[in-house]
Amino acid sequence: MASVARLRNVVIDCPDPHALAAFYAAVAGGTLVAEEDDWVVLRLPDGLRLGFQLAQGYTPPEWPRADHNSQQFHLDFDAGPTWEDVDVAEKKVLALGARLLRREKDPVAEDFRVYTDPAGHPFCLCRID
Repeated sequence: MASVARLRNVVIDCPDPHALAAFYAAVAGGTLVAEEDDWVVLRLPDGLRLGFQLAQGYTPPEWPRADHNSQQFHLDFDAGPTWEDVDVAEKKVLALGARLLRREKDPVAEDFRVYTDPAGHPFCLCRID
């Protein structure tokens, strides 16, 4: 089927677009290509773009909750093929301001760990299998 349009950005509402763009630039690399007081765009090394938009009165999603203010989206990042790679990536994202939400006790059962970014959006570090 022919596409109607090409995805331009994934846009993330947040209380501080500059701070959240800096967080994701440190996690995934990339270059800031647009910066205004209420809008920042980060172009990732593979060409994908993340937009960060100021949301007055922003309330972060809660995960996991199905009844109120659940996650609206989340991003998955490949950290490497081993759990040691994920451990290294975890230390780095925690130092950048992420917060761990879930780490499985049985790493064979899950290929990811769940965190929140500094604005409270869930994201995962994944083990490439």
